[in-house]
Amino acid sequence: MCAIQFARKALLTVLNFIKDCTVMNKWDKRFMELTEQVATWSSCFKENRQVGAVIVKNKRILTTGYNGAPQGVKSCKDKGECLRTKLGIESGTRHELCYAVHAEQNAIIQAARLGIVLDGATLYCTHQPCVICAKMIINAGITRIVYKQGYPDEFSMELLKEAGVQVDVYDSL
Repeated sequence: MCAIQFARKALLTVLNFIKDCTVMNKWDKRFMELTEQVATWSSCFKENRQVGAVIVKNKRILTTGYNGAPQGVKSCKDKGECLRTKLGIESGTRHELCYAVHAEQNAIIQAARLGIVLDGATLYCTHQPCVICAKMIINAGITRIVYKQGYPDEFSMELLKEAGVQVDVYDSL
């Protein structure tokens, strides 16, 4: 192969890579916008805790989830107060002391209820997953997470890294 053919082939490879990145960013943008819309369905009492999740595979939406009370249980909005605020619980701790099921958990639960396999899927979320959600994400077979806002839980990030889950912050894509 002559130098010109080699250079042409290398250039085409780079251009295809750039094209693929542009396409992925377009789809990342679309799914993050949808995630933010799903977050508006949240029944969390705190206005800054409207969290949404969308699980996608091969550019197809598999499930959605938002943070809210389990079926048949009154939400914080319905009760008119946040249990965590009432008890003085710091953000990122004592996740079990909340009426809400997290958005990521609800999206994974929906997949289980509907018989949808999540192996190799991407989870888009408005916020970084907590450690409980991270464990569920790992065991569900989700291989990529894209989130927009941080969350004070470094242990979740350690687990995701150790498990080989790709984690991308949306603003840095």
